[in-house]
Amino acid sequence: MTTALARRSASARRRPVWDEPPTRIGQAAKGVLVGVVLLAVLFPLWVVVVTSLSPARAITEAGGLVIVPDGFSLGAYAELLSGGVVTRSVLVSTGVTVVGTLFSTVVTLLAAYGLSRPGSFAHRPLLFMVLLTFLFGPGLIPTYLLVNSLGLLDTYAALVLPGAVAAFNLVVLRSFFMNLPQEVIDSARIDGASEFGVLTRIVLPLSKGVTAVIALFYGVGYWNAFFNAFLYLNSNDKWPLQLVLRTYVLQGQSIPGASAVDSTLTGTGGVVATLAIKMAVIVLAVVPVLVVYPFVQKHFTKGVIVGAIKG
Repeated sequence: MTTALARRSASARRRPVWDEPPTRIGQAAKGVLVGVVLLAVLFPLWVVVVTSLSPARAITEAGGLVIVPDGFSLGAYAELLSGGVVTRSVLVSTGVTVVGTLFSTVVTLLAAYGLSRPGSFAHRPLLFMVLLTFLFGPGLIPTYLLVNSLGLLDTYAALVLPGAVAAFNLVVLRSFFMNLPQEVIDSARIDGASEFGVLTRIVLPLSKGVTAVIALFYGVGYWNAFFNAFLYLNSNDKWPLQLVLRTYVLQGQSIPGASAVDSTLTGTGGVVATLAIKMAVIVLAVVPVLVVYPFVQKHFTKGVIVGAIKG
């Protein structure tokens, strides 16, 4: 007994530093570090939200961005959502995100399931082509010429089709499908289920977590995308929200209709009201992702991590 205890204590002493229980100083340092990181993330968001909700007087007294709230006003949001370029861009972004996410998720599911079946048609050449895209991209000019030749310029389809399938998402889904119990799939086939029936009745119910994560990846990508719109859209009324954000906020151009807000909300010039509207545009661009993300976060460990490691 004494020898066993001595061996255990000796093995405990040989443990690396990172396996040791944290000391009180270490726990306090971790708490301080997490607090600093959290503050660095939340403080800019706080300033943006407070400025967008501040009346013109508070923005004028602060000389720009507001840190401490001094009054409350929804004038900027009322102006943005009452019609005009920002309202249209929100509707465009919402439509493109919903349609694009559904389309990309369905196509990726079908392609990943097909590539996960060893006996599928042209399995290895198609998989090699998918993996090749990790190393070589098509290039901007060939992609633009292809979109132009297909007649997709200045259409909403140009915001979805060029990047409809992400190779990373397809590989993760394929890895997950390959690690599903083969006995369950074989039993469904014995019962007379077709390949599509196996996918919809057996595979998809077992893959809710990874499917939700892949859909989140696509949804965030479509919501935040602006380069395809900048490249392929010629009509301003088809701009998504992110392109409006880039044009009217990052580049400092005045937002159409801001002069009306200036005369309504302020009596001291247009810069203050325009700043509130720009901050409101940023909030509209960020909040949807922040709202959706917590509902899908619980699937990350079961979804992407499991599929990627086992594959």
